[in-house]
Amino acid sequence: MTVSTLVIGNKNYSSWSLRAWLLMQVAGIAFREVRIALYGAGAKQEILRYSPSGKVPCLVDGEVRVWDSLAIAEYLAERHPGLWPEATDARALARSISAEMHSGFANLRQHMSMNCRKRHPGKGRTPEVLEEIARIVSIWGDCRARSAANGEFLFGRFSIADAMYAPVVLRFQTYEVELPPACRAYADAMLALPAMKRWLADAEREVEMIAAFEMYG
Repeated sequence: MTVSTLVIGNKNYSSWSLRAWLLMQVAGIAFREVRIALYGAGAKQEILRYSPSGKVPCLVDGEVRVWDSLAIAEYLAERHPGLWPEATDARALARSISAEMHSGFANLRQHMSMNCRKRHPGKGRTPEVLEEIARIVSIWGDCRARSAANGEFLFGRFSIADAMYAPVVLRFQTYEVELPPACRAYADAMLALPAMKRWLADAEREVEMIAAFEMYG
């Protein structure tokens, strides 16, 4: 059986890469990791060897290439049952909030960029960012209220929705965003995942430092 390849960027910065990587790790889906240091000389050309869009993450599964984190998640869900919630209404909600995370929250991305190694307490809190944080808190609170009896993640057990919001958990840690108790408990559960700890440990060991526009999607 051929093992698929997941092409990712820097673990310290590549929030979009984290989504696919964490999902596959937590779900126990075997893959070979190819990390390409973004922004370095020849990085774009190296990424294009795998990803037609020139962006990461990209999943290479035999002759199939899937780029974009949400597309990768949907591709994996077709082959590995259980990555979305089982109930129809919960699955619809999970897909909706995942799509909202994927396409929205531009102000949060701009003013609270992902940097696992840093701490920026109090920074990035523009009125627009605070509005987006409030929306995320509302999403998390609603999901946890519906599924608290079934586990500690957004829909009880870990799902694609949690993978999609994993970078937000790390952003909130970097910028020390205060959260209500239910949301704090959820963020702590995400941070306690062994796979998340491995990602953060790898990020600490990276030597690249950047201050440029993100080129992952």
